[in-house]
Amino acid sequence: MSFARKYRAELVLILLTILWGGTFVLIKKALTHVSPFVFVSFRFGLASLILLPFVWKHFKNINGAALKDGLWIGVLFFGGFILQTVGLQYTTSTKSAFITGTFVIFTPIFQSLIEKRIPSVRNIISIAIVSAGIILLSAKEGSVFSVFTEIGETFNFGDFLTLLCAIIFGVYIVYLDIISKKHYHLYVTFSQVFTTFMIAVICLPLFNVTGIENIKLNFHPDLFIAVGYTVIFATLVTITLQSKFQKEVTPTKAAIIYSSEPLFATITAYIIIGETLTPLGMAGAGIILAGLLFSELGKSGED
Repeated sequence: MSFARKYRAELVLILLTILWGGTFVLIKKALTHVSPFVFVSFRFGLASLILLPFVWKHFKNINGAALKDGLWIGVLFFGGFILQTVGLQYTTSTKSAFITGTFVIFTPIFQSLIEKRIPSVRNIISIAIVSAGIILLSAKEGSVFSVFTEIGETFNFGDFLTLLCAIIFGVYIVYLDIISKKHYHLYVTFSQVFTTFMIAVICLPLFNVTGIENIKLNFHPDLFIAVGYTVIFATLVTITLQSKFQKEVTPTKAAIIYSSEPLFATITAYIIIGETLTPLGMAGAGIILAGLLFSELGKSGED
């Protein structure tokens, strides 16, 4: 693979991370007007309808192996996404961003176990640098260890769900690397979107009856904005490009790039709700960028 092609893929993944960063504040605001499974049903149901005409003609070539792969990657995507969304109801945005960011540690572990590909030393160092940046970005004013103190003192059900989300996303990134190399990228995209929609629709009445989730839906501008942005930009655009381009880099390298999402989420929070960065946060943002740049030094064919 040429360096130009690889750099193109990495730039695309950075763009996706920027778009994902914009969802954090929007979804948090929307969840005051809608329950998680209702929101997920709307988001991925609309995305499925929009995507269906573009992928319909490819269904005639789908065999059992493709269906199995599509279902598996869809289940992983749903698992990570819904755990993060539900967890966000029970924890703070700071803790959620920090715990979710730990997928950058889990991904190389699963890459080694599943694909038998050991990350390069440079990428391992980059993971350490980026992780340090995430800690600072999540820390409160005047305390580097405040994020650990907050988690240690108040670790709750939402934090546990978010940790499971990070683990599943680590597995998901590795399997997306495998599956996207075998199938047409729009089919891989549709599989994730439609599977997520179907599981959400099935779970919604079951969870409502059992009291796990009380259905809530209040039509509000915040809800329409969140659904519109997440359907178009944070689902159709991002998942399609991810399915097409992530396979051109290693799962570990993709995780390093994706780990900059808290940085872009913080920038979005500043723009939308005026949330400011502390000096520690600004230092963390710089360290995350340094980690991304370090991962680009002396690149080899396996990075």
